[in-house]
Amino acid sequence: MAAAQRTKSIRLASGVLSLPYQHPLIVADRFVQLDHMTRGRAILGVGPGALSSDAVMLGIEPMEQRRMMDEALDTIMSLFHGEVVTIETDWFKLREARLQIAPYTHPHPPVAVAAAGSPAGARAAGRHGVGMVSFGGLSDESGQALSRIWNWYQEAGQEAGHSVSRENWRLGVPFYLADSRQQAIEEVRAGYEHELVEYFGNTLSSGVDPAGASLEAAIEQGSVIVGTPDDAVAGIKRLQEITGGFGGFLARAHEWGTWQQTIHSYELFSRYVIPHFRGQLTTKRSSQQWVANTPDAKLSRTAVEKAFSDAGIEPPTVEEQAAARRR
Repeated sequence: MAAAQRTKSIRLASGVLSLPYQHPLIVADRFVQLDHMTRGRAILGVGPGALSSDAVMLGIEPMEQRRMMDEALDTIMSLFHGEVVTIETDWFKLREARLQIAPYTHPHPPVAVAAAGSPAGARAAGRHGVGMVSFGGLSDESGQALSRIWNWYQEAGQEAGHSVSRENWRLGVPFYLADSRQQAIEEVRAGYEHELVEYFGNTLSSGVDPAGASLEAAIEQGSVIVGTPDDAVAGIKRLQEITGGFGGFLARAHEWGTWQQTIHSYELFSRYVIPHFRGQLTTKRSSQQWVANTPDAKLSRTAVEKAFSDAGIEPPTVEEQAAARRR
């Protein structure tokens, strides 16, 4: 709620609520309340729980997490639609359960399901006709994997009678931007390689080879975007190409650089990358090119000199004009 109090327009999402660890009635009630308090800016992001260690500590069998997510999401969506739910599973019960207040957003708060390597998340999202969130890279192999996720999503939607849209698919590739490509590489190398080896390799045992865990290799393989805003534009265009299109680009939070460096990375993204894909730079570039290529549009200096001449005053020299601009 602190973020909701300090913002007015950006959407806020849970990224994500692991449903096997939550009672579905509490999730539904809490998010409808948040839907009202944010005036419709809250997105319910859900998933099965990516870390088996969490499930182990909670006494949950990791092999059951995706089944449990499906059961919880089915229940939450029924409650969102105003249904009275009575259900008994091996991990939760509801008796004539209903929401305390109706959602602020019609027909319910936006929902997005995390969809990674398995069909579980994609099929759950498609079955309910809600949004989907995926992370990937820019390689052909990543494109093929993401295309499979989209196909699972689309097929499940069609089976359930929902028309799914690529506008509801959000994709992310880790990125970091700086004023030059070399500066970006130098600022994030240590943080990136530590994260890859210590977290994904040693902690999660994701099969990362420390010998090949170089930032340059990751950039070359397209698993990260590290460089300038132009590199980010090219990377997102590549992601559009290999997936067939999507509705939103996500930034994964990481600690590769310092806080100040990370804020500058986001600033570069907002100033140069977002306007590019919104088409906000097209008119500016067209105008600049027109002025550069149109002789009559560049007569300002001649017109100024004529004004001095008409007044009988000696016009300033080029050097004097340049000095005035510097002041």
